[in-house]
Amino acid sequence: MRLPALVSLFCLALIGATQAQSAGGLEIRHAWARATPGAAHNGAVYLTILNHGGGDDTLTGASTPAAAKAELHTTLDDNGVMKMRPLAALPVKAGGSAAFTPGGMHIMLVGLTHPLTAGKSFPLTLTFAKAGAVQTTVMVEQPGAAGPGDMPGMKM
Repeated sequence: MRLPALVSLFCLALIGATQAQSAGGLEIRHAWARATPGAAHNGAVYLTILNHGGGDDTLTGASTPAAAKAELHTTLDDNGVMKMRPLAALPVKAGGSAAFTPGGMHIMLVGLTHPLTAGKSFPLTLTFAKAGAVQTTVMVEQPGAAGPGDMPGMKM
């Protein structure tokens, strides 16, 4: 009886992981976040931006009703110590891509308005210099997830 429920949950996770939004030649894929404990004030969003357009563009910011602020961040290795640093903007070359991943670039959610709950989603607006505002939906994965649709403990 438990196997059909697990298969259904896995299929729903895959559907959420393959969602993509496009605007101005830009495609936003696999927007996801890890669930947060109830007392957490911050979270992070990971996603991939593909630029199918004929010209370069620049990601200049992000916003969401799920947090007071959404900031572009990168993670740097400073003599063996990992440190987060804000990014003012991120160029995305024509025909290129930018990946926001755990341990690398991410969108830091500061001042969460509520805990991020696995299986739920929330809207995120990315602002680009040329394409303007691009809306996407962020799927919330389990705590410790390694990527969109990841179900910790299950091997494929």
